[in-house]
Amino acid sequence: MTFDEYADHDATGLAALVATGQVTPCELLETAIAAAEATNPALNFIAQPLFDRARAAAAKPFAGPFAGVPFLVKDLHMNIAGERSGEGSRLFDGFRADHDSTLFDRFTAAGFNTFGKTTTPEFGLTVTTESRAYGVTRNPWHRDRSAGGSSGGAAAAVAARVVPVAHASDGGGSIRCPAAACGLFGLKPSRGRVPSGPQATEGWLGLTVNHVVTRSVRDSAAVLDCVHGPEAGSRYTAPTPERPFLAEVGRDPGRLRVALMLEPITGVPVDPQVVAATRDAARLLESLGHHIAEAAPRLDAGALTAAMTATVGASTAFEVVQRLRALGRDSAGDDIETVPQMWVHIGNRTSAVELAAANATFQTAAIALAGFMADYDVILSPVFAQPVIGLGQIDLSPADIGAWTAAITGYSPFTALANWTGVPAMSLPLAHDADGVPIGVMVTGRYGAEGLLLALAAQVEAAAPWGARRPMPRQD
Repeated sequence: MTFDEYADHDATGLAALVATGQVTPCELLETAIAAAEATNPALNFIAQPLFDRARAAAAKPFAGPFAGVPFLVKDLHMNIAGERSGEGSRLFDGFRADHDSTLFDRFTAAGFNTFGKTTTPEFGLTVTTESRAYGVTRNPWHRDRSAGGSSGGAAAAVAARVVPVAHASDGGGSIRCPAAACGLFGLKPSRGRVPSGPQATEGWLGLTVNHVVTRSVRDSAAVLDCVHGPEAGSRYTAPTPERPFLAEVGRDPGRLRVALMLEPITGVPVDPQVVAATRDAARLLESLGHHIAEAAPRLDAGALTAAMTATVGASTAFEVVQRLRALGRDSAGDDIETVPQMWVHIGNRTSAVELAAANATFQTAAIALAGFMADYDVILSPVFAQPVIGLGQIDLSPADIGAWTAAITGYSPFTALANWTGVPAMSLPLAHDADGVPIGVMVTGRYGAEGLLLALAAQVEAAAPWGARRPMPRQD
């Protein structure tokens, strides 16, 4: 199999080739490994290669709908027994997991053959993928631009067609942001849809979720069919879907009421190119029969920002202190970067009352959003407020924390809404900026309504196909 033959197929297509005997899992794997070895030196998306492990697996029979399809998982809270789990941090050098994550078991049962872990910023704490532990991950469309984060390694690998699908996670936009930056489809599921266990069933007070980034809508739907469902000990689970998620692909979504939201609740300015891309998407939806009205939910941006600060700070401090206890150390020192040090400091000063208040603030926002969406089926908005940012602007080792805070809040003010409220949201690759770098637009749905989002996404994909686009990398 040539690389071009491999790259022309999504994961569903590759699985069909295996099922009909046209290609073997070993051939697929070697093609994927060769592609990784050819492109990773320039893009830097592999954190932990697992080539020998995958070769051993490819020699054995596979089962599941994605039997033998090469796969990558994010090196953040995704354990594979006996393998390194680096969390994007030098503090985790030498750590090897003693168990598999529940989600990894589900990916394996689906037939995926994992041959590596992808890069992430330290503890997933920014929307670019740059770290002292792994280095800089570059955007396949423009190597001086960010690949997004915190699942930037996953997105870079899929955009470069090393794999058709890769695991990603999202605590404030980390599926949708890299999907937008790299021209991919990225669905953040509802809270409680996909497992996080076995040791913990939620992260960041339930803000974090797991799924994948893909090139095709059908791959995202089919993977969700394989991995969703309750897990042992979970406090909650998302509503049972009406039908398989894959059955939503091609189903008429009906005439939807779309709220066009062009300004974030924080009020930061939005770049004209981004506004134009979002308005173009609105016109496309209107041409498909949907009703568009400019509207936005009314939420307390200050309270939500404070709640996010308390939650991320406390969660980061807890993760660091757990690792320090395992190492028998009192301090992380320079083994964590400047911004994570800030979050640890904030977390250590956050009181139990402040954390309870944060949880209450998220619940209040979810109730308010549900009230707003009684009148609308979905919200259409940008993913980022600006075109994809250059490397080195929002990494985790800035010289000026104040400037870093202003930069990141001005760049990514839209995506966290879905995390605060637990609802599903997706990034659609519908536009490019003046330099040819992708601009994603976001559609947010009601809690539990991934099916409707997938039906709409498939309708848009058919009307404005993006699957054949390949990066033509440039570097200034």
